[in-house]
Amino acid sequence: MTMQQTPVAEAPKEERVSGTAPARDRYFDLLRALALFRVVLYHLTGWAWLPLLFPSMGVMFALAGNLMARSLKRSAVRVIRGRMRRLLPPLWLLGVVGVTGMVLQGWGPDADGHPGWWWLHLAFWIVPLSDPPYAEGLPGLHGFVGENWAAELAGPLWYVRAYLWYVLLSPLLLKALRALPAVTILAPIALAVAFGQGWLALPGERIPSALTDFSTFGACWILGMAHQEGVLRRLPGYVVPSVAPLIALAGLWYALHHGFGPGNDLDSMPPAQALWSFGTVSLLLHVSPSWSEWPPRLRRWSGTIALLNSRAVTVYLWHNICILVAATLWDRLWGFEMLERNVPGLLESVWPVLVVVWVLIGCCVLAFGWVEDLAARQRPRWWPTDAPRVRTRGGRRRASHG
Repeated sequence: MTMQQTPVAEAPKEERVSGTAPARDRYFDLLRALALFRVVLYHLTGWAWLPLLFPSMGVMFALAGNLMARSLKRSAVRVIRGRMRRLLPPLWLLGVVGVTGMVLQGWGPDADGHPGWWWLHLAFWIVPLSDPPYAEGLPGLHGFVGENWAAELAGPLWYVRAYLWYVLLSPLLLKALRALPAVTILAPIALAVAFGQGWLALPGERIPSALTDFSTFGACWILGMAHQEGVLRRLPGYVVPSVAPLIALAGLWYALHHGFGPGNDLDSMPPAQALWSFGTVSLLLHVSPSWSEWPPRLRRWSGTIALLNSRAVTVYLWHNICILVAATLWDRLWGFEMLERNVPGLLESVWPVLVVVWVLIGCCVLAFGWVEDLAARQRPRWWPTDAPRVRTRGGRRRASHG
């Protein structure tokens, strides 16, 4: 059983207009729920083929871009403020817990020899325009949390930073998309290839990291915006099914020719990730069924899907530390000679650990998920398996698909 430190998950819950959501939102909710589940499974197992099976990050950015374009029919300033209001409070709560724990274990201004920079970088826990700092090499906690837990806690934060930059740039991206759709959609992929081939190089770490993430998933974000704007619907019906597989196969070809395998998967190859995600996400958006109600086979899962969508930020921010705790606790079972002798296969299996992980994630949903409701200006709920009800201006109450 391996654990990956490079995250791929999750996805902030998007703001929607109160009232009846478009039927296509059920399909998008299903994709978001699948993406979150795949993220957790991937970070537990490290199976390199999982990002090929379902490119979670590309899907999440595309869905977020779609909803961002829908919201930008209103004032851009209000939309950006609303997105930040929904995104940042869950991050602040994570920071209160995580930074406090790091400080209690000795992390502080003198940890890296630059006290002034330490205080300045702490501001990224408030507004993550760059990666928030964390302490490296911290010891575990009494056999319940493994070593270097701070790195696992901070691992998913690159997504928060990338998402914030996409939100801030969306008004400009939308204008560019309307003026030059093909160029705007394909420009991030060209940038990813240029970075991957070494044609472009920038000094430092923070700026190249941000630009790499933008180029890797920017096409998916813009693709989601293009879907909302109707750009894809204006294409002949055969174009996307014909071209998208070729783009995805180009990404696969790149990966296979650059040592694809365990420890060197799509996350390590931005050009391959960009091409594969763009191709597969294009196909998923092209399908986009409009379900007036859940199909019979999915109806039993509707509550789970609603819960994952309502608590997407919480699940994503806390899942890495839940994996670390679950793996640490499970490894302690090897200390029982009877279990080691009689059921070694069970102790080596990843599936019981996955169950423990989701139990811990459920505990985090109960403990921290209410912050998402407060950020969305909704009444806090412990276990939201259906749409909340909010008061409209006329005093009547109706479902909110936020």
